[in-house]
Amino acid sequence: MKHLPKHLRQRWRYLAVGIEAWPDASISRRGFQRALWYAAGNLLGDAGSADVDLTLLGFTLADGRGEAVVRTRRGHVEAARAAIACVHAVDGDPIGIRVRGISGTVRACEERYMGGAGRDPIQRAVAFAGAERSAVVRGDARDVAVESDHVGATAFDTE
Repeated sequence: MKHLPKHLRQRWRYLAVGIEAWPDASISRRGFQRALWYAAGNLLGDAGSADVDLTLLGFTLADGRGEAVVRTRRGHVEAARAAIACVHAVDGDPIGIRVRGISGTVRACEERYMGGAGRDPIQRAVAFAGAERSAVVRGDARDVAVESDHVGATAFDTE
């Protein structure tokens, strides 16, 4: 069977997505892909989510910071961005997502927008709410461990 000519092949766009979660979140590639599909299905309906065709090509997450490459059809980028913005949790772990950029090839997407997950996090004790607590520090952001959860704080909130 012959390949289609170049002008008849499907055109794709690749979205670089930044992911932020609590340091102890256990988010898998499969869980993130499933969350993308459910968000697209809930926002756009079955036919709309099939048109957008969100596919996760690359995924990394470590210590609460990560990034992903998401493929979508050309002409459906805005709908894809809206569906990605609707993802607020994966397998019960809350996450924050930001589309860093859009590219026409995977290589350009990775070169331009990926690798910016930030410096390596540092585990340190900080003073928060009148007590010394364990925190993961990334630049000015601190994820402070409280009784059963985490609290996002800044350098000014902790000492």
